[in-house]
Amino acid sequence: MDSKANREPGFRGEFLWEYDFVHQQLTALASAIPSDRFDWRPAERARSVSEVLVHVAAGNLVLLDMTGIRLPPGLYDGIEGDGLERFFNLIERNEKLEKTITGKTEVVRLLGETMARARECFGQATDLELERSGNFFGEQTTVRRVYLRLLLHMNEHMGQIVAYVRSMGMPVPWPAWQRPSKQG
Repeated sequence: MDSKANREPGFRGEFLWEYDFVHQQLTALASAIPSDRFDWRPAERARSVSEVLVHVAAGNLVLLDMTGIRLPPGLYDGIEGDGLERFFNLIERNEKLEKTITGKTEVVRLLGETMARARECFGQATDLELERSGNFFGEQTTVRRVYLRLLLHMNEHMGQIVAYVRSMGMPVPWPAWQRPSKQG
């Protein structure tokens, strides 16, 4: 994670600060969960640990695609369409990826690659590019908002994985943020 001294001022620096925080936490969670628990789910209809993490990773790629960034070869070969049709085709592919990428090594690698790619792309985007308007999610908005959705989506599912870890009886892999007790 970047130190405060190395952060850009304004929205870009604040975004990357929050992005690095969730990146660090998701990575720590994925690494801390034993590989034999990646198929654990709290209920039959809920996503498993691996499915949630692949959902985050694949979601990052779909959101980057919406901003005009090319998808990596392999995972999305043969996806066609434009606009909402393309979006729904990508979502269908992501649902398949959630069911086929299940091993801890594969899942952690995909999650790490997509989080690094998203950070790199945001870091390289100019202010003008972030302000670019387009039709995203069926409405007119900016590339900046798509990046905000990416950050929010990662945080949403990081919270889900925290609940999973605690439901499995494991501690979260970072220190408790509590005020030290006063003695005296």
